[in-house]
Amino acid sequence: MTRAVFFLLLLLVVSTLGQETAQVALPSVTLNVAGKVVTAEVADEPDERRSGLMFRDSLAADSGMLFVMPRPERAAFWMKNTTLPLSVAYISPGGVIVEIHDLEPLDEKPVPSAFPNIAYALEMKQGWFAENGILAGDRIKGLPPLTGQ
Repeated sequence: MTRAVFFLLLLLVVSTLGQETAQVALPSVTLNVAGKVVTAEVADEPDERRSGLMFRDSLAADSGMLFVMPRPERAAFWMKNTTLPLSVAYISPGGVIVEIHDLEPLDEKPVPSAFPNIAYALEMKQGWFAENGILAGDRIKGLPPLTGQ
């Protein structure tokens, strides 16, 4: 595990220790995921990315959360305080899905990206990508600009 990923995980652990409620709904964006329209809340600030979908008990159909990284790098997501089964797509700066992983509710073991150049992550209900025939290599349109560049 790289030092950057280790420190990111340490920061996540420390910053979420006191959180006990879901964050308020964030502004959303409409994305086109390989031809499928998705509404995604945008988590583009550090505290928003740390909280993610914690303490949520549902997601609307074709809805999720888009995490905008401060800069492209290796990513790792976990499910602390998250009871919804989710899938996460790791996305390149060019909007290409490079990996899709299922995440298990309340599992605090990080699921790292294999690729080091992740600019976005899109969390959807578990199985959503497979149910819609979306695979690594598919493109997402409508992504907001990266925040740290």
